[in-house]
Amino acid sequence: MSIERKGGVIGFIPIARTTFDIPLATEMMVQVRKSLTQAGFALQGPEGLVTSAEEADTAIAALAGKPIDLLVLLQATFADSTMALQMVERIDAPLLLWALPEKRTGGRLRLNSFCGINLAAHALRRGNRPYDYVYTHPGDPKALEKIRILASAGMVRRKLRQARIGRVGENPVGFDSCLFNREGLTSRLGVEVDQIELEKVFQMARQANPQRVEDLYGRLKGKLDQIENLDPKAVRATLASYLALRQIAEESRLDGMAVRCWPQFFTDLKCAACGAMSMLSDEMIACSCEADVNGTITQLILQLLSNGPAFGTDIVSFESDENLAAVWHCGLAPLSMADPAVKPRGTIHSNRLLPLLMEFPLKPGRVTVARLSEAEGNYRLVIGGGEMLRASLSFSGTAGVLRFDRPASEVMDKIIKEGLEHHLALTYGDVVPELLAFARILELPVLQI
Repeated sequence: MSIERKGGVIGFIPIARTTFDIPLATEMMVQVRKSLTQAGFALQGPEGLVTSAEEADTAIAALAGKPIDLLVLLQATFADSTMALQMVERIDAPLLLWALPEKRTGGRLRLNSFCGINLAAHALRRGNRPYDYVYTHPGDPKALEKIRILASAGMVRRKLRQARIGRVGENPVGFDSCLFNREGLTSRLGVEVDQIELEKVFQMARQANPQRVEDLYGRLKGKLDQIENLDPKAVRATLASYLALRQIAEESRLDGMAVRCWPQFFTDLKCAACGAMSMLSDEMIACSCEADVNGTITQLILQLLSNGPAFGTDIVSFESDENLAAVWHCGLAPLSMADPAVKPRGTIHSNRLLPLLMEFPLKPGRVTVARLSEAEGNYRLVIGGGEMLRASLSFSGTAGVLRFDRPASEVMDKIIKEGLEHHLALTYGDVVPELLAFARILELPVLQI
């Protein structure tokens, strides 16, 4: 799945009525177009004002079916709600209404733009159609930032409708937080889930090209300390597992994988899956363990927004006095998340005593955490932010010390009292505004932690 950065693809339709000041409306439209293109947005739609039902039909038909992240309806002058309703019926994209302020001159009301979006907003609300709006002059930086956020959220919505997740095996018994609703994901988000049997992965791993395995090993030796001290056969089995999973992802056009990692990888293939999933996540194929489909989808959402990998993690402890939480998993975090002050190590699983796992503390920096949750039976989006601190390794594997934006005791209380899933996904950077916009567009309830 390609990731589109900077700006996004915007459908832009400027509407007007010829009984108002068309020269001024045209001037405003040109300025808005210019500000959007200078901000990095790719615009699709008519070059001039749309002033009749016939022109509206042509503009809408040209955009219908196009891959658009956001539809901007510029109310260049007053117009009734007819065109706005036609657009949301036929163009599959979130809608933003843009009205233009007008100076009080004591003379003619030249545009009457605000009244136009007022009519549109009323009709959309009555029709239960979501929308957002800005009321400002062309080029307003705050408006452009709002549009960027909405377009990013719209891009994720569009990408999810094309997304395919591979579920490798079944979730472990007693791990109800890894259960998923196949039909619900397809109808609510558009995501498709392919079931893949573990034995297929194992068979492909056993048949992996030995030279490709050795090439991988050679590259990892430069990145991981102590890898040469580990069981060489088990290490190579992990690398062969990576090759097998990578091939399945390519052949099945998968954007992410939810992998049943234990105990079968240890008992059947005599290795750990963690290192393989770490490598895949670094290549922007979102991977979670314990066959956590919703966790993988959350990682995919985060990586689309941050343009960087995401990590599915447990929160394993809280220190309320210091307002800290420890995040951890066995050893599957992407190597790109390693603290640059500490060289990652290759290691064994702390319980199963087999390699290959990545071991390192997470790098410091701003992070966003999220979870597509079904704890209440229906979907909602759990969203939070915080600062990953530079700290020594808390536990063996991949771990970090996180200071949430909210008090640690409050976060802990919400996780337990809301009965949230034990996996959260995190990515570097602040994409909380985009997640909130995404939730609004899909009308997903939000729980902020």
